[in-house]
Amino acid sequence: MDRKQLLRIKRHKRVRKKISGTAERPRLNVFRSLANIYAQIIDDERGHTLVAASTLDPEIKSAIKTGGNVEAARLVGRLIGKRALEKGIETVVFDRGGYKYHGRVAALADGAREAGLKF
Repeated sequence: MDRKQLLRIKRHKRVRKKISGTAERPRLNVFRSLANIYAQIIDDERGHTLVAASTLDPEIKSAIKTGGNVEAARLVGRLIGKRALEKGIETVVFDRGGYKYHGRVAALADGAREAGLKF
């Protein structure tokens, strides 16, 4: 791992000390790679992923040219918000995964809010 990745993991661990998902208010986790963006809603008490979405999902992959941009992140946010509401999840705690709340991470959060998630 390079230095940049190690620093992100260190930041993520620091954030995770304070943020934890419960059954009433699960954690919306974001992972960003160069080519794609992934989001999961996790119940940390049980250790279960309740909902997941990424740019690799067929409904998003067919609608975008590349998965590593802001438009794709917004679509993933809308999709995870829609799937969460279908499962009865309305409020979440946002875990930015050690990334800056900027660009693709902020777009994903905005997309989830547009879909109706509260955080």
